[in-house]
Amino acid sequence: MRHPRRAHSPERKLALMVSKSEQLDRTFAALTDPTRRAILARLGREASASVSELAQPFAIKLPAVLKHLDVLDAAGLITRSKEGRTVTVRLRPQPMKEAMDWLSFYQQFWSSSLDRLAAHAEHKERETKGKTK
Repeated sequence: MRHPRRAHSPERKLALMVSKSEQLDRTFAALTDPTRRAILARLGREASASVSELAQPFAIKLPAVLKHLDVLDAAGLITRSKEGRTVTVRLRPQPMKEAMDWLSFYQQFWSSSLDRLAAHAEHKERETKGKTK
């Protein structure tokens, strides 16, 4: 016998919305820094990298790289695992997917506005060309 799905209470729905909003805030905050974006880009190209491999191209000290990794970890964008003395870092794409889903929803509004702006600019350009002839 199948059990009917229970609807979430309004309080539970609000808690889920706040949780998703906080996750988005952490994701976007983590992406504001170019060093962190570069780390994510490298992890996007490679399956994994050690902390020292990730730190190598930057002109900052290892403790600063570790702080960047802490921010990325707190945002859920990476995972770290330790084997012996080596800490391996991997990309965790789910928060980025959620951010992209959020952006995609709002893209419909931006696209529509940009399409109207382009049409208006083209109309004005045609008007201007018509007056100069």
